[in-house]
Formats: sequence, structure tokens, C-alpha cells
Amino acid sequence: MNSIDLNLLRELCSVRALSGNELPMKEYLLNYIEGHLNRWKVKPQVLHGDDFQDCVVLIFGTPRTAVYAHIDSIGFTAGYNNNLIKVGWPKIIPGTRLVGRDSIGDIACVLETDEENQVFSAVFERTIDRGTELTFKPDFRFNEPFIQSCYIDNRLGVWVALKLAETLENGAIVFSCWEEHGGGTAGYLAGWLYNNYRIRQALISDITWVTDGVLHGEGVAISLRDSGIPRRSFFNKIRKILDDEMVKYQIEVESAGGSDGTEIQKSPFPVDWCFVGAPESQVHSPDEKVHTDDIQSMLNAYKVLMDRL
Repeated sequence: MNSIDLNLLRELCSVRALSGNELPMKEYLLNYIEGHLNRWKVKPQVLHGDDFQDCVVLIFGTPRTAVYAHIDSIGFTAGYNNNLIKVGWPKIIPGTRLVGRDSIGDIACVLETDEENQVFSAVFERTIDRGTELTFKPDFRFNEPFIQSCYIDNRLGVWVALKLAETLENGAIVFSCWEEHGGGTAGYLAGWLYNNYRIRQALISDITWVTDGVLHGEGVAISLRDSGIPRRSFFNKIRKILDDEMVKYQIEVESAGGSDGTEIQKSPFPVDWCFVGAPESQVHSPDEKVHTDDIQSMLNAYKVLMDRL
């Protein structure tokens, strides 16, 4: 397992921060950063506020490259009469335990579904306030060599960014919002970083899927394409660095899916990007599963890439 900080990852996976209400994760991050940045190799500028909505940006030294890690998650909004409306694309599994809080108090309920009519609802002893956010109940497990939990996507990407911050000398770390529900903040953040620091390179610290071609335990995935296509010369530069530094990786080629990189590609700024993230199975479920070797490979990749890009 090497240097994986299970306690920090467990805490991150337990913070409820549904897409559109990332404030709890923002507050967690600001408290964590304040408590740790004096131990980091370089003390960063910490940027947040109205111009950034619920995002947080860290600037280290003279940045050339930015790392993007989205802090929101998938889940549900309570509609009328305990019907549930999806936020993002959570996996629908009858019997899944959900948690939340409304004006009356804490909620611990169970997801049920009418598959014929595709109606999802919460089984609870009373009517839940409409608009209440419900997320998967955390159940963090470590069974060597796998970690399982809800919201590894993308709390693992956030974890990598925080561990990277300990030794980063030059670079930006961006904790972005709204990625899971479409759109997102990466486009305007890329513009802000380009206009203020001329940052033209971005790495997307996020989690991808185990597929026929991307497997558990074979290293971090670098994406040649999903629904977006990074510039080939930038991808080749990343691949050469990882080869030179002997970091284990696998190449992803998919026809669908997206990330903060997709929003950067759509922005009007000349910013190269590439997705660099560990693969997981049981995606968007309460039991997302990732191999510890791939976590270590992902962290190693970010350390060498941010040093050499």
C-alpha cells in the first residue's frame, strides 16, 4: 500500500457535497489547507471567494501547469412525495442506503425503484422536504489490494491533489465544481489562470472506468480520448515523461465520457489538457473500487509531471 493516507481519503469520502452544493467540501478543504500548508515545501496563495464561487485555487511559486480536481459528487434531490431526482448519473440499486438532512432533522432512508416507470423514491417514515439533498451512506473499506467506498470519484482525485501539494514547488491546484452534472467551472477557471498566470497546460486529476482495455492494477490511465480529444503533442509529452521516469501507466481510448478537460477544450483559451487518473469499477455506486497500486501510480505520475512539464 506504500504511502496511501487512508484516514484522509476516508474523511474526504464522507463529506457530503452534492453537485451544486460544494460548500461543505470547500469548507473542509480550507480548514485542511490552513492546518497543513506551513508543513508544505512551498506555502501557496490560497484563492477563493465570490469570483470563484465554491472553488478553491492554490498557486505555488511560478506556475506552468494546473491540476484540476472536481469536488462535487453525484446523488439525488428529493422531489414531491419522496420521489427522487438524479444529480449526475448515480447507479440505481434498490435497497441502497441514502443520508441527508432537512428542516426536521437527519434522514437515513432506502432507495426503491419502479423499474417499469423509472421512478425512484426514498423509503422513509415521513415526507422529506422537497429539495433535500440525499447522498450514498459512506461505508469505507480497505481489503488489500482494493479500497472501496462511495465517492472515490472524485475524492481520490482531491486526495492526490492534496498529497501533491506537500512537495509542489511551481504549479496551480484547482478544486473545481459542478463537474458531475454537466457544464462545470473548469472553463472559466482555465480562463482566469490563463489571463493572470498564462497557464497553458492542465492535468485532470479524476477517476476513470475499468473497461476491456483499462484494468485494475495496471497503473494510472492517461486518456488519448473520450468525448474530448487532447492535443496529441501534449499527450505525447506526458507519455514520454512517464516513460523516462518509469511510472507505470495504461492508455485509455474511449468514445464517451468527459471531465473538466472537456470544459477546458470548449473554452476559448489555448490550454492543453490531459486526463490522468486511476481506473475504478462499480462506478457511481456506493461501492466504487480502486486498486492501491493504481493510486500510488497516479500520485507518482502527478509528482513527476508537475516537475517536468
